[in-house]
Amino acid sequence: MSRLPKVNELGFFEIRLESIGGLGANLAGKLLSEAGVVGNGFNGLSFSSYGSEKKGSPVKGHIRFCEPYTNIRDTTPVERPHVVAVFHDALYKTLDITSGMYPDSTILVNSKKSPDELKELMNIDGGVVAVIDATAIALEEKTKVNTAMLGALYRILDFLDADSMRDTIRRTFEKKYPHLVESNIRTFDRGYNEVEFKTFEASADATAKPFVRPEPTLGYETQPIGGLVIDPGNSIFKDLSISRSGVLPHYHEDSCIHCAACDTACPDFCFVWEEGADKRGRPQMFLKGIDYQYCKGCLKCVHACPTDALSSEVETNDGYADANRVPHLFELVK
Repeated sequence: MSRLPKVNELGFFEIRLESIGGLGANLAGKLLSEAGVVGNGFNGLSFSSYGSEKKGSPVKGHIRFCEPYTNIRDTTPVERPHVVAVFHDALYKTLDITSGMYPDSTILVNSKKSPDELKELMNIDGGVVAVIDATAIALEEKTKVNTAMLGALYRILDFLDADSMRDTIRRTFEKKYPHLVESNIRTFDRGYNEVEFKTFEASADATAKPFVRPEPTLGYETQPIGGLVIDPGNSIFKDLSISRSGVLPHYHEDSCIHCAACDTACPDFCFVWEEGADKRGRPQMFLKGIDYQYCKGCLKCVHACPTDALSSEVETNDGYADANRVPHLFELVK
């Protein structure tokens, strides 16, 4: 059995997964800890924390490894991770995903951006930045992002035997989903082989980032009399773009008949309309476009469209949504 490269004062090597519901971070944490314990002989623990169990809501996975003779009596969330795995690169916009990192920690990001770009965007002082386009791999192999992320994690966690994870994947899928075994192993292998690394030297005075536990804006001491929710962030200012898992609808105006079937199917009020006159001069609502701030990529609109004016496209261009967004005309938002 190999030894852990570093441990904290309690003897733990700690990993934190930053994700959203629907990308499989919860299962990834379970598979990772199972392979570390069953296949590599470590003592280990895995659990997840999340609010409502639905696609798009924030999810954190917490994994601890230690030597087999060390008892695990700590089930608190990982605050000082040696490795952070970010399952969606847009999470940094709404969450402090680097909270508590050491100056020499490793961060793995599912992204098309370069390590230098991610270092700047996420305000990383030093350490190792690893990048894998897990979304593209999952779409090509018709699997999930989590398996590609596990492959990249195993390249980082070189004290773990990759064959143990391949065996864990087989055990997990072969009974109920035997047709998914080989595709998930291919996804794991591609994540392992295609991840890229870059090491950045931390500044001489660099210290571990402070861990900040998020707190709700309103609580029992700050809730206004009457129970009114006065925070506008629950609706207008919400950004659902982090919920997209690699695909989004494209709008083709030439094919649109403005029937509003898409708007009826959309659960998140993404479509923007404007009143105008039809060919006979009668008032009619015309579709202007999509406000991608509220689009989570469910593609219900694509299935509802009778004229193929909406198509499902892979979000390969990182700036497509911003460049083609048609913002809603809310009176309270500029």
